[in-house]
Parts: sequence; structure tokens; C-alpha cells
Amino acid sequence: MQPFDYTTLTAVRSELVRDWIPARVEQVYQRDRFTIALALRTIKQRGWLTICWHPQAARVCMGDPPPRTPDTFTFSDQLRHQFKGLALTAIDAIAPWERVLDLQFAKRPQDPILWHLYVEIMGKYSNVILTDAKNLIIAPARQISSTQSSVRPIQTGQPYEVPPPLTGTLPKIDESQDRFRERVSLIPGKLQRQLLKSYRGLSPAVATEIMGAADIHPQETTENLKDADWDKLFITWQKWLKMLAQEEFYPGNTPKGYTVLGWIENQPTSNLQHLINRYYSDRLNLEQFQQLHHQLQQKVTNCLKKLQRKAHTFRERLQQSTEADSYRQQADLLMAHLHLWQPGIQSISLNDFVTDEPVKIKLNPEKNAVQNAQYLYKNHQKLKRAKSAVKPLLEEVEAEINYLEQVQTNLIQLDNYHHAEDLQTLVEIREELIEQNYLQTDRPSPKTQDDSQPHRYTTPSGYQLWVGRNNRQNDVLTFRTANDYDLWFHTQEIPGSHVLLRLEPGAVPQEADLQFAAHITAYYSQARESDTVPVIYTKPKNVYKPKGAKPGMTIYKHETVIWGRPQLAIKQR
Repeated sequence: MQPFDYTTLTAVRSELVRDWIPARVEQVYQRDRFTIALALRTIKQRGWLTICWHPQAARVCMGDPPPRTPDTFTFSDQLRHQFKGLALTAIDAIAPWERVLDLQFAKRPQDPILWHLYVEIMGKYSNVILTDAKNLIIAPARQISSTQSSVRPIQTGQPYEVPPPLTGTLPKIDESQDRFRERVSLIPGKLQRQLLKSYRGLSPAVATEIMGAADIHPQETTENLKDADWDKLFITWQKWLKMLAQEEFYPGNTPKGYTVLGWIENQPTSNLQHLINRYYSDRLNLEQFQQLHHQLQQKVTNCLKKLQRKAHTFRERLQQSTEADSYRQQADLLMAHLHLWQPGIQSISLNDFVTDEPVKIKLNPEKNAVQNAQYLYKNHQKLKRAKSAVKPLLEEVEAEINYLEQVQTNLIQLDNYHHAEDLQTLVEIREELIEQNYLQTDRPSPKTQDDSQPHRYTTPSGYQLWVGRNNRQNDVLTFRTANDYDLWFHTQEIPGSHVLLRLEPGAVPQEADLQFAAHITAYYSQARESDTVPVIYTKPKNVYKPKGAKPGMTIYKHETVIWGRPQLAIKQR
């Protein structure tokens, strides 16, 4: 993840001061244990200032509105209490080349400062600290005890101290080219590494961009640079320092992240705040998505293995119960031929009543013929009872397996993160598994604003085709969204998504529309890798949820079978 470096901080601060100072603080909301949002209102606009001290994604920028869920954090409670009725009147840097901002709050512009909110963007040491006008700490986002850090503890009631300065030389615009070259080339090595070692305030991304603007390869070494290369490097170095001094930036997206300098291939944007917010939100969502997806996939796989073992045991017991009639038959034969029994024999061969074929019966030599027959009758009754008891248990386990295979199919289809909708879909699957008692956890689900939405496609005739992405969506599509004119699609006896072809009254889909829907339905199923997949479609009124059925589980009638080809769906998508 690209670090929120000093150059980015300077660019963001410049925009915030220009567009959002002064601003009334209307609300404070804490999204999670690393992020707060301040609702700011100016004469022209209203927005949410995101302040984050996440170890990998610490940042300050205008962001998205928070979700409509309760805020239960104490840090935001303290900020709400102190900032009530106040305005954000200034955002200052505490020192040159330090990634620490001082957000100052007062009743109105030009009034004495009542509170300071220090935002320290320092990687894993990032923090947000509220102090009063005398710089006494009132509430830190992260308390740091003296046992955790003897250099700089951060605790309520103590005076606020600025972070200790980093080692390294500060870049200066008046430094000569000879001195610059001497400092960077003092120890031979890769140029990027030597730049980072020689100067403070320089990030790998900025160093790479400076070298790219000078047409120097990032892996080039200092001893291989020619005089012309040093000339171009120093020119771009000076250009970077002038941009910082004049606060002139050219933000944009790059293939690997973002830029505020605009010196490398990028897609320029006029909205720096949106650029920064989207980049870090997407990276954090991706990280969260990967962790949650692995957790759910592992849980579902383990549950399926246990259930399949249980089903195998039940099937074996049912197979054994099919021998119940043979025990009764042997007992009847033995009772009918008591006169043929002799003491001490271990088996006897008797002809079957119907087929007249010989039936060999094992005997206990310590028991007489009647006792052996009674033993056989008991086994008959025992296996007969087992059949009636095991059969519903097997059906229950098989229903669970079908449900979890449906969930597993949803997870397989959701294997990559593309946008926030994917994370929300995964969160809903997690909530569903918690509701169904497959997951027990005290950790809250990630806070999101709205329910996820189904995939949407357009058929050749222009009709909408909606595809459920998880069981919650499947139920909503089938039992809430669908009307009498729509058509409902699903793979035949194969776990997969519920698919809805949206039709207007009187509309008749063409064969191409039905085939399009069949291909998409086959693609969003467990049989995605197959060449052809049987797909059924029917009216939504013919689809039912059995009593007590789990989410996404349905039965249907009056269906029509059509064949779908998942590989064609890839082209259609």
C-alpha cells in the first residue's frame, strides 16, 4: 500500500485550507477503531473530514458519509462533547517536513483556540491526540504507556510533546548541485535507496517519480550515472521542492497507486480528496475482503467435511438396515426347521420358502435353535427401528450439505475484490452464517451503508437480468422483487444463484433472451467449469420456500428445462 507521505500530506492540507477553513463542526462519528469523521459545513458546502490512524493507511482527507449504524466508541464521544458548537479555524503543520497536522478549534474565526487535534501520520505509530489550549492531553486515540515507550509516552493529563525528529538531512531548495550529488553518491548503491537514506521527507513513491521524470531507471546505481543524468536528476529534485513550496500539485491515478506530482503516466483528476479517499478505502476493503473470504471459505469447507462424514455414516447404517428382512427370513426358516438343529453346530443351510434356494444361517453353538431364532428376530427389529430413525437424520444432514454448498458456490464466485459492493456481499454471507449458527464471533461486522445489490445484465432484446450474489439477495429477488410477469431461472439440482428475467406486462422474451439467461445462470452456479449445464425456468409464483428452510433454499414446479453454456456467459458479460 502506498504510504501517505509528506508530499501527499502537503497537497491534501493545501486543499483543505483553501476549501474548508473555516468550517462549522456539526457532527463527529467514529467508523471503526482507527477512523473518525468530522462533519464540516462552510458557507458553500458540507462534507466529512476523514481522519485515520490505521497502521498501513493513516491519512487525512475529505471522505464518504458514515454508515447509518450506532457509534459506540468513547473517543468520538469525547470529541463530540468538546467540539459541540465550535468551528475548525486552522490546519497547521507543526514543523517543516513533519507529518503532523494541528487542527485548531474555536468558537469562531479570530477567537482564541480552545482545542487542538494533533493528527500524526507516522505509519504504525500514527495517532490522533486531543489537547486543550495549554496543550495538555485530554484524549488520545491510542494511549501509550511508559512501559510501551520510554521515549514518548502518550497519556491523558500529560503535556503534549511533538514526535522526536527523524534522522537525515532536510531537503533544501538552496542546496547546490555539487553538495546534492556528493551527499547522494557518498556511499555507492542504488540511486533510489541512496536518496531515501540521504534525505528526510522522501517516500519510495516520490523518489521513483523523481527518477522517472529525470528518465533514470529506478534500479540504476549512483556509480553508473553520468554528468547529464545528475543534471536532470537535480532539475527534477528542485522542481519537486518548488512544488512543495508553492503548493502546486497535479494529482492523478497511476497503474500502481496515485500521484500528486503528475510526472509519471497517470489519469489526471481535479479532485485530490476523492482520489486519496478512494485509494485507501479500496486498499483497506481489499485487505478486509481477503481476510474475511479466507475465514468464511475455511469455515464452510470444514463444516462440509464434517457433514459429509456424518452423511456417510448414516448411509452405511441405512445400508445395514436393508438387511433387516434377511434376519427375519432366517429366523422364520430356523423356527420352521427346529427338528434339524443339533447341539454345538455353528451354521445350518435351509431352503428358502419362495425360491427354494439354500440359505446359510450362522448359529451360536452355545444357544439352542429357539434362542438363535430370537436373536435373529431382535436384530431384525433393531435394524428396522434404525432405518426409521436414521432416514430423517440423513435427510437433515443432506439439506445442510446442500445449503453449505450453495454458500460455498457464492464464495467461489466472489473470489476477487473489485469494489465496495463485493465486501458488503461478503459481510452479508458472514452475517447469514452467524444467524444459522455456523459462526460464533464477538467481532462486529464491518460497518457499511446499504445492502449489496445483485448483478445486472441486459439481454439481447433489452430486458434486465438480475443475478443474486448471496442467499440474502436470492431470497429478496425471488420472494420480494419478482412479479407475476418475470421469469425465474436456476440450475437444475445444482447449487447456484437465483436469476430473475424482468419483464413488463405483455412482454414475451425471445429465444435469444432465454438462452442468454440460461448461460448467465449456468455461469453463476457450482457447474461453472462444465461445458453444458441444465437450467430450469418458471414463473416466480411456482417457486416456494419449504417451512423451516435455510436462506436461499427453494422448491419449484411447472419448470421448463433449457441448456446453458457457462463459457458463452463470459463473452456475454
